Amino acid sequence: MSERTRRPIRSFVRREGRLTTGQQRALDELYPLYGIDWTPSEGLLDRSTLFDRPAPLVLDIGFGDGEALAAMASAHPGRNYLGVEVYRAGTGRLLRRIEAEGITNLKVLLADASELLHQGIPSASLAGLQLFFPDPWPKKRHHKRRMVQAPWLAIVADRLQPGGFLHMATDWAEYADWMLALGDADRHLENPYGGYAPDAGDRPQTRFERRGMRKGHAVFDLILRRI
Repeated sequence: MSERTRRPIRSFVRREGRLTTGQQRALDELYPLYGIDWTPSEGLLDRSTLFDRPAPLVLDIGFGDGEALAAMASAHPGRNYLGVEVYRAGTGRLLRRIEAEGITNLKVLLADASELLHQGIPSASLAGLQLFFPDPWPKKRHHKRRMVQAPWLAIVADRLQPGGFLHMATDWAEYADWMLALGDADRHLENPYGGYAPDAGDRPQTRFERRGMRKGHAVFDLILRRI
């Protein structure tokens, strides 16, 4: 099998322009303070070294500019949050927010979330996992690139503690149905609402979400629990 054949399917395409001076400064000066250095070759993360105190750990995948994640970390000081993102601009903005707001229970990681889940997160170690507005890859031929797939859900279920939550949100109706069907098919996850959640729970609105709602986009929240 060739290297090209073995290459994993990515759920993202890295398209980044130039960073602003502030974003670059944040990556240079603040990432060493609030970021985590990890590569797949290092194996499992040692949770005891990530934060100054033990607390339930919530993993946030693809936090964008970090607005919602920072708000949730501030609203839930009894949790530790780890945000993973592949885009440096958004990571730089979140680092600046962490510094400005003095958030102590939030760390960030520039990495591929799939690699982190497979090789860096121990079984039954997460109190929750958040996936808000992932790329819907709307064209049928691109559905294989979607983050949410049956094998991905199986990995997530393994990494969640019993009773741990998986909170997903999308404004793409067909992707929401896709998530719902796959979640119903996973025997390790249960849906306490029997369908979409009646509201966003403790997920705050973001600029991205508000922009979509102004365009008439409905937002679907799906909250599952590890059996």
